[in-house]
Amino acid sequence: ILLVVAAIAILASIVILAINPNKQLGETRNADRRADVNTILNAVYQYSIDAGTLPAGITTTQTEVCTTGGTCAGLIDLSELTASELYLVSMPTDPNTATVNGTGYEIMKTANNRVTVVATGAEQGATISVTR
Repeated sequence: ILLVVAAIAILASIVILAINPNKQLGETRNADRRADVNTILNAVYQYSIDAGTLPAGITTTQTEVCTTGGTCAGLIDLSELTASELYLVSMPTDPNTATVNGTGYEIMKTANNRVTVVATGAEQGATISVTR
């Protein structure tokens, strides 16, 4: 009986190590981040097509995006994207690094108006960034 219990314990520990729940959860959160940065960038470009210009708050310095309804001091205010829920219902937030006022995502534009959205809280050494 002891040998059977020991064999089951060894097999159970091997299965738990193979599944690695922390890694799986991190990959799931990174997938959410990839979807969020694409959502923000798509909304920015939909706005720019309609308005003829990028949202005024985007600067050439990579800065965190303000949450919907947050206090935006020192953050990029993209409230024009959530106004009337035309482009976004609310600003997406990072699963781990979002604060009361910040989304955990940063945005910037180049001198040629190429916009980059970055998820700074990416896990497991991943780099999550989208540029258009």
